[in-house]
Amino acid sequence: MKVVFDHVNKSFGVINALKDINFTVEPGEFIFLVGSSGAGKSTILKLILNQIRPSSGEVVLDDHHLSKLEKNKIDKIRRQIGVIFQDYQLIPDKTVEENIALALDINNFTPSLISEKIEKVINQVNLNSRRHLFPSQLSGGELQRTALARALAIEPKIILADEPTGNLDAENSLNLLKLLKDINELLNTTIIMSTHNLDIIKSLDKRVISLNNGEIISDSQNIKPASEPKKHHTHLSKK
Repeated sequence: MKVVFDHVNKSFGVINALKDINFTVEPGEFIFLVGSSGAGKSTILKLILNQIRPSSGEVVLDDHHLSKLEKNKIDKIRRQIGVIFQDYQLIPDKTVEENIALALDINNFTPSLISEKIEKVINQVNLNSRRHLFPSQLSGGELQRTALARALAIEPKIILADEPTGNLDAENSLNLLKLLKDINELLNTTIIMSTHNLDIIKSLDKRVISLNNGEIISDSQNIKPASEPKKHHTHLSKK
């Protein structure tokens, strides 16, 4: 999925959360949004999800101007976006399998296809032995892999990862990053990940958009997007 921010401003009352934001993310690209709390990272992700609207400027997804789309078309685009959060946002009284199934059901997958997708993504993130457990029975790394499996199940064109390693230790953070890297390279899925963890950023040679006080202060462009997805791989990293 291609993402374009064209002179985007966003204000919340007297607070200017984003100021004249301009960037383009090409299909298959992996980028980091970097900045301290309040820099504007989460606001950008919410604009892509159309949870909020720009005060001015345009957000464009695959040549669709969000401000000009009818609700049913926005919903269709939204179903192409997978999201993982720092706090996981899993349903506590549903198992790993049921959390994934719920996301698929909401996106109108048939029961037979739901079963097929669950099998695929649970194996991709190596959670087969945990599939019948509830969130309270999982470690932090397992919780985040469940959230990733839920995002992957809908076969998104883009994954938005909002501080996904914020509650993880160093080992689990790197394991999750390896999974995201594999998804990006093997499936050609666009990844936009917000973080303030410099170790995470340094571990991958990816484009970094740095934000401060609602403005882009640097953009390490010229990072080539992934080429064609590799057809012969069926499993991602099992770490």
